[in-house]
Amino acid sequence: MIGDIFLLIFCLLLILLSAEIFTNGIEVFGKRLSLSQAVVGSILAAVGTALPETILPLVAILLHKGQAGHSIGIGAILGAPFMLATLAFLMIGVTSVFSRFLKRRESFAIDAEISSIKRDLIFFLIMYSAGIFLPIFIKQHFIVAILLVIAYIYYIYLTFKGESNQILYEEKLYMEKFLGQLLPVKKFKGFFSLMQVLIALFIMIEGANGFVEALQKVAFNFGFDPLLFALLIAPIATELPEKFNSITWTFKGRDTLAMGNVTGAMVFQSTFPVSVGIIFTDWQITGYALLSACLAILAGLILIGEILLKKRISPITLIFSGSFYLIYALLIIKPF
Repeated sequence: MIGDIFLLIFCLLLILLSAEIFTNGIEVFGKRLSLSQAVVGSILAAVGTALPETILPLVAILLHKGQAGHSIGIGAILGAPFMLATLAFLMIGVTSVFSRFLKRRESFAIDAEISSIKRDLIFFLIMYSAGIFLPIFIKQHFIVAILLVIAYIYYIYLTFKGESNQILYEEKLYMEKFLGQLLPVKKFKGFFSLMQVLIALFIMIEGANGFVEALQKVAFNFGFDPLLFALLIAPIATELPEKFNSITWTFKGRDTLAMGNVTGAMVFQSTFPVSVGIIFTDWQITGYALLSACLAILAGLILIGEILLKKRISPITLIFSGSFYLIYALLIIKPF
């Protein structure tokens, strides 16, 4: 029991460390390629950290045949956007308030590029709503899946084309700090920054897997219901990369990268994984699965509403999004 708790803490620290290494590497890599903050946050970081939870439904649906595999796959597909729209936003909001009290930022407000975040949220709301509700009316589900993939490609095009500031922060690559005397890191900074990103991503994935396993053992030892664990706790761990990357960037005042990492992942998770679910399962979204999708859409609507009306993002709004997760948790726990 003590060993499992120790492993849980160790894996959490491992994820935190790898998140710091990842954000450092992806910033330097984006700077070397002269990419904008929107591209780095909403595409490179978002897709990179979304890979673990994207692989899970693919394995469940394609390799584990039968209703059980399909159910796990659909749950994983719908769980990702829900966690991002609730807990990830909550953690960004809390971090911004905390860093303000520590005087690491000038105000409580989220100083992100509103245009890029608005674009991400609009795409998410349209694509995710289409993925959830269009198959009810269109019998040829593959048509919806193809439209979602095309929409994501168009989103990438608009993100590259859209107005966004270049990365202003010139941090020294960690590999250069620690291995600069042994390897020609400074000369091939683009290559080594990419290597650092991939290494950090691998450590992050392994840390998240270890976290889930340790959490599962601790939950079992405390007599926590396995079903509740699957619905409420496991999805948190699969989204840890996005959450901790965004916390790192928010704490440093790099809000465009922090928000883009989450909203970009929301767009990705609402297109490619949903397309897989639509094509390879019966895609009957009902009950708690439908509720999670509706709450994710509602959280997105509230945030886009604030952006359209007030031209800003308040940490209070982001923190309020976390309440949807608590509501969902209470509704699931109550029958037990």
